Amino acid sequence: MDENTPEANKDESIKRPQFGNRTLSNNDNVFQHNAWDNVVWNEEQQTLAQQKVNENSIVTLSDEKVWEYECEANKYWDKFYGIHENKFFKDRHWLFTEFPELAADTVKQDVKQSLRSVTENRSKNDEETHIKILDLPSEGGHKILEIGCGVGNTVFPILLYNRDPSLFVYCCDFSTKAIDILKQNPAYDTSRCEAFVLDVTQENWQTPFEPESLDIIVLIFVLSAIQPDKMKHVIQQVYKYLKPGGLVLFRDYGRYDLAQLRFKKGSCLSENFYARGDGTRVYFFTQDEVKTLFTSCGFSEEQNLVDRRLQVNRGKQLKMYRVWIQGKYRK
Repeated sequence: MDENTPEANKDESIKRPQFGNRTLSNNDNVFQHNAWDNVVWNEEQQTLAQQKVNENSIVTLSDEKVWEYECEANKYWDKFYGIHENKFFKDRHWLFTEFPELAADTVKQDVKQSLRSVTENRSKNDEETHIKILDLPSEGGHKILEIGCGVGNTVFPILLYNRDPSLFVYCCDFSTKAIDILKQNPAYDTSRCEAFVLDVTQENWQTPFEPESLDIIVLIFVLSAIQPDKMKHVIQQVYKYLKPGGLVLFRDYGRYDLAQLRFKKGSCLSENFYARGDGTRVYFFTQDEVKTLFTSCGFSEEQNLVDRRLQVNRGKQLKMYRVWIQGKYRK
């Protein structure tokens, strides 16, 4: 369910749950499928993961290098999108299964049914894996903002499937290059969408909408790219621009994800915050951190779960553990 997961058949992804319903009950069958959902870690796995993180966090970068990554973050992201453009990414086919609030009414009913099936297969006693089926947004016009939209991996599926004529989607990114690529996409419809460049870590935001005017704000694999000390300011701004009753949809990297365990010594900027080889940065969250971040800014929590997924390479007989945090927070 990572942002770079290959695209599956779009119609099928809307009609049935792609994730959450394939559990591994017999380890002998681990290579029978490419992925398993809601994998439970034993104490030994948890300990080994913590040891790996301790090892790759020993050598931190110099203050000068940390400052460079912060001050020149836009340069690294522009370079990233300049290299990959829109070829690197695939549409997030899991989007409406996990976030039915983004779908049109005709799609929501199918998704709600799918979510019920998913929920039944997840442990009702395990708060980390329980999905709460939320009330969907009220009828009428809706305004959605995606922060860190990149080249449109979330925006374009919303515009494609949600044909509500009163819907308008705003999207912003730190990278000028990403916004340029997004606007060149044939699916970019200025009557239903407006993309703009915004550094959300800045004190004041220059936006095409007013405070308390947005119904939904989407944060998918974006907060992790921000310097941890600046995350609370971003959430405070999110609160400012949401309508009362508005909703934040959040998904990002979890602690001990495969990506974190793969870092070598010398990549650590600060605790659980790393610089990738291309200069972009990534933080790995815990559930408690996400909860505190949002509730301290006035939000009420409606969902906070850990999505642990086992991906396998059947050809090489390799097992890869992914960890993501997903949350929904109401103003």
